[in-house]
Amino acid sequence: MKRLKSLVGGLFISILLLASACSGGSSETGSSSSDSSDGGNKKNVVLEYWHTYSDQEEVILKEKIKPLFEEEHPGIELKLTRMPYEGLKQQVIAGVSGGEAPDLMRMDIVWVSEFAKMGALQEVSSFEGFEEVKNSVFESAMATNLYDGKYYGVPVNTNTKIAIYNKQLLEKAGYSETPKTIEELKEVAKKAVESGAKGGVGIGGSYSWGFLPYFWSLGGTLTNEDYTKFDGFLNSPESIAAVEEIAQWHKDGLVAPTILGGEPGAWDGMKNNEYLMIDDGPWFYSVLANEKGSKFNPIENTVSGLIPEGPGGSRSVIGGENLVTFAGSEHPEEAWTFAKWMLTEEPQKLMAEAGLIPTNKKAANDPAVLENPYIADYVKQIETALPRTPIPQWSEAEKIINLNFEKVIRGKMSAKKAMDDAAKKADALLQK
Repeated sequence: MKRLKSLVGGLFISILLLASACSGGSSETGSSSSDSSDGGNKKNVVLEYWHTYSDQEEVILKEKIKPLFEEEHPGIELKLTRMPYEGLKQQVIAGVSGGEAPDLMRMDIVWVSEFAKMGALQEVSSFEGFEEVKNSVFESAMATNLYDGKYYGVPVNTNTKIAIYNKQLLEKAGYSETPKTIEELKEVAKKAVESGAKGGVGIGGSYSWGFLPYFWSLGGTLTNEDYTKFDGFLNSPESIAAVEEIAQWHKDGLVAPTILGGEPGAWDGMKNNEYLMIDDGPWFYSVLANEKGSKFNPIENTVSGLIPEGPGGSRSVIGGENLVTFAGSEHPEEAWTFAKWMLTEEPQKLMAEAGLIPTNKKAANDPAVLENPYIADYVKQIETALPRTPIPQWSEAEKIINLNFEKVIRGKMSAKKAMDDAAKKADALLQK
């Protein structure tokens, strides 16, 4: 989607409003008015909170989070509205433009800088207690809220991807432990393919979420440290070498067909003992463990580990959602009260019951959280995972990078030419 230059856009805003005329809320809890009283004198503040939690997660939000917060903060009520993800971004834009945005929203991390540039979000860096919140959470998750040197949200939950190996194929290749380095991964992948596996390294696709863990671990970089320049970084010798290495894996037959959208899909390839390794988030376990009629037990049939270490270390990509307050909220202080409370240990551990990884470091490392048989590797991987570039132009830059990366994998473009071209075009976007 093209970048908005302001919140007031005449015809463009009208088009957005027409496109988003239908209501998107799928469920709602809490009072929609503030006519209840506190001690007979003060009216309660009602905070409207749009979220995208799943069924299981929403149960905890409604039955545990909401009552606990309201008990500890009399005078503030939460009005919870679950939003469908499809079309949500357009609906948020329309809400902002028409003055109908909620007070709070659980927002995809890659949207924050874009909405911050629009002027749609409340800057939270200046609120009391911000530094304490910032220091309590994982640095990489916090970075996804950064725009122009300030923060416009806080990370309410996080995730990343780890390496997941098919136990049967790993043993068939002669290994009892997961590879720790890229070189070991290549060796195991080669033996697995020679033994009949359809894929050794299961890169999920030719898009950033799919290839960045390998690109980064191989020493590649996207931008400089303050996210203001692609040239010299995306097309550095190290970045070019990383792309060339991945392309060579594909040429040598070590990569699963998923890198170019081929079949079987990552989960089917793992379940059918066709792929040695895939990388995925914690939903791989939570979804497959509850799959009716399946004989595949993700805990018993796989072994997990960190993304194998290369010249750039062991890197993965940060996912998750941020909690933001809209600039038009009439209750910014109360919204901040909820946001900083939501990042404390108790609510973070409550949401972890549904399989969400806490952003609060103490909560993430709590023994009760780590009892979950697959969470420990994710928590450890998050410590070295990186965010996709938190810039308003990321969606457009990503398309350019993805397209050129795919051309390299298909053998239609050299890595140097592809990365030079992508860096030049991405930098041009930053000037808009």
